[in-house]
Amino acid sequence: SRGRRGTNGSLKRSSIKRSASSASQKTQRAWIERTFQKRDCIQVFPSRDANRCACGLPVTQHTCAPSGSKEEGAPLVQLEVQPAEKWNPVKHTQSSPTDAYGVIEFQGGGHVNKAMYIRVANDSKPDHLLHLMVKEWQLELPTLLISVHGGLQNFDLPPKLKQFFGKGLIKAAVTTGAWIFTGGVSTGTVPGVIRHVGDALKDHSSKSRGKVWAIGIAPWGIIENKEDLIGKDVTHPYQTMSNPLSKLSVLNSSHSHFILSDNGTAGKYGAEVRLRRQLEKHIALQKINTRLGQGVPVVCLILEGGPNIISIVLESLREEPPVPVVVCDGSGRASDIISFAHRYCGEDGLLSDSAKDQLMVTIQKTFNYSRSQAQQIFLMVMECMKKRALITVFRMGSEGQQDIEMSILTALLKAGTNASASDQLSLALAWNRVDIARSQIFVYGHHWPPVSSSPTDRPKSPMAQRAAAGGVKGKGRGKKGKGGKTKPEPPEETDPRKLELLSWVNSLEQAMMDALVLDRVDFVKLLIENGVNIHHFLTIPRLEELYNTKLGPTNTLHFVVRDVKKGNLPPDYQITLIDIGLVLELLMGGAYRCNYTRKGFRALYTNLYGLKRPKALKLLGMEDDEPRTKGKGKKNKKKEEEVDIDVDDPEVCRFQYPFHELMVWAVLMKRQKMALFLWQRGEEAMAKALVACKLYKAMAHESSQSELVEDIFQDLENNSKEFGQLAYELLDQSYKHDEQVAMKLLTYELRNWSNSTCLKLAVAAKHRDFIAHTCSQMLLTDMWMGCLSMGKSNCLKVILGIVFPPAILLLEFRLGDEGSFHSSKENKET
Repeated sequence: SRGRRGTNGSLKRSSIKRSASSASQKTQRAWIERTFQKRDCIQVFPSRDANRCACGLPVTQHTCAPSGSKEEGAPLVQLEVQPAEKWNPVKHTQSSPTDAYGVIEFQGGGHVNKAMYIRVANDSKPDHLLHLMVKEWQLELPTLLISVHGGLQNFDLPPKLKQFFGKGLIKAAVTTGAWIFTGGVSTGTVPGVIRHVGDALKDHSSKSRGKVWAIGIAPWGIIENKEDLIGKDVTHPYQTMSNPLSKLSVLNSSHSHFILSDNGTAGKYGAEVRLRRQLEKHIALQKINTRLGQGVPVVCLILEGGPNIISIVLESLREEPPVPVVVCDGSGRASDIISFAHRYCGEDGLLSDSAKDQLMVTIQKTFNYSRSQAQQIFLMVMECMKKRALITVFRMGSEGQQDIEMSILTALLKAGTNASASDQLSLALAWNRVDIARSQIFVYGHHWPPVSSSPTDRPKSPMAQRAAAGGVKGKGRGKKGKGGKTKPEPPEETDPRKLELLSWVNSLEQAMMDALVLDRVDFVKLLIENGVNIHHFLTIPRLEELYNTKLGPTNTLHFVVRDVKKGNLPPDYQITLIDIGLVLELLMGGAYRCNYTRKGFRALYTNLYGLKRPKALKLLGMEDDEPRTKGKGKKNKKKEEEVDIDVDDPEVCRFQYPFHELMVWAVLMKRQKMALFLWQRGEEAMAKALVACKLYKAMAHESSQSELVEDIFQDLENNSKEFGQLAYELLDQSYKHDEQVAMKLLTYELRNWSNSTCLKLAVAAKHRDFIAHTCSQMLLTDMWMGCLSMGKSNCLKVILGIVFPPAILLLEFRLGDEGSFHSSKENKET
């Protein structure tokens, strides 16, 4: 019966899940059909072909045609138009809810590729499209948008350039989390730019190196077999074999998503141009993430192309802010013309007379244009050269140029010539490309440009929020010296060199904060190498901000804080260092006392918050342990309040061992790579490894007691074993190097770790291998035997002393340094 009940319960749960998913699908369908439209031509507009409307559709396929018009000899209804009037999608089409969206299954290959698609009107709002992509299609917002433009047909690339182009494009997309925008369709038998992009995507997917989001934005009217795609929330098979006699194009099977722009035309390009441009602009306005103020950078990548590509380049450069352009030299036509002008024009964007003549001749031959037509293209090229700094030309094999990927990323940094180095570093952080930061940003050394944004624009810690809300009271504003006079504030700095250096330091420290929050270990290492003083960087507000970050891997800290506070926490609860102190005491167990809960730190914390002591302690969950008494209580209280803390002194908010605090933060937040890196820095490596081992083990036990995912428990156990192994190896190396020093390492008091010792920490962590090590066993034996000298003759004397007590006087004891491993005086090392 129990098994039947369990089966019934699982069936109920599965049915509930199915009903919930079906309800969400219905909601999704309703939103899509309510939001997105299609366009159909409803009036026959005269054209050169009497059987076709100006929209490109046959007259018989118009919804305005009479019911009998499809029969032979039936009259066709046509509009009487003025000679100057042209077919207009706004005037001559009708919008209705979209009837084509779902999933495409591409046929004709060894592997069936799938792609999501939707038919939308060409005037669809870009915010609706982005919502569709992020919420309905479940795409992550990109940190980079690569918009690829070029020739649609009749051009081929040299094999080596094609390899460079494909590998560079995919590497840029994979390493930065970029989206790739293309035209989405392959035209003709000779490969165009979209076919080259598709080949690169296909080669990448065959090696299973992670998903690349390639989004094709194509006109609905030029798609071959588009009738097969009509259907609402359906999965359709789609043949990628194109008809050689057809002027239509097939969708490229290597893309992951398609947005099909419909303006009511058939067999004509152009419906997608405005929609694509508006969507790219809207994506550029989105923030990369909540911490970094950078919008999504957009770059225009040009491969070959006709005259329209030159106009696209010019429009990109004229955008506000301008879009940087990367041109592949050697790919042909428009790319080569722009590359030639870029190479021979000066910084002012002007060409010499001989170069002008040569460029004019090249344009005429390339596009088979007359002199006047070539002159128009020439003027467009020269307009582009006015913003030469925003154009990056990739020349294969040129000195100092590696691949297209680096050209794309450096073009975006170069586009920020008006941006500060801190903004460029934010981009590199968002892309997680430490190599870009090392080679392109830190070449400035100490001569960074002034930062445009101050660190105060960033999210504030709980302390900063409360101080801003309630103001700092009490002694927080200034330290009073003798005579009750307020300590004068330091004069404002006016030296430009010192101000620039201060601005540079602030930028580095803000970048360090972002790197820690985003869990970028390589960036933390790079910033430390390039001048970040970790002692100056880490303050109480910053450490609290780190503990309250929502980014990073799933961890158990919130649950442990809830257990410590003995109650449910509000959703917006801000964790304080006092909470962290209580958590550490709970996890470490025994008589461990964290520095965050000691009287000195509590007094400092109260002064910084500007709250009266009893109220502050109550808010922090740290009521006085001692009951209040009359008489003496007043004196004690007065004595406590006389603790003189100058909260204006920045050193008050800093820590003696900042790497200790950061490593504990990384452990509690389950950031193992960061914890290992921070463990390597600073002092007391053996003690830190044992503390991390104990914390991870205690957190694993806590997670096993709560309703958390099994994977979290296993991860915590593995992390504990890794730090335990590091502690063991460190002890083994120390013992092999110097036995005496190794024993002292085990027994000296760790002031920053509750005056414990490495041996006590190993026992607390139940690290059996560490305790079973020869060094630990020798020390334990020595402590057990006291200062009794061990030897064969002395052992016989011990036995004799048991039988005949006066023989105890014959025992030999060690004197001086030999017996001092366990003495407290020798144990205290700094």
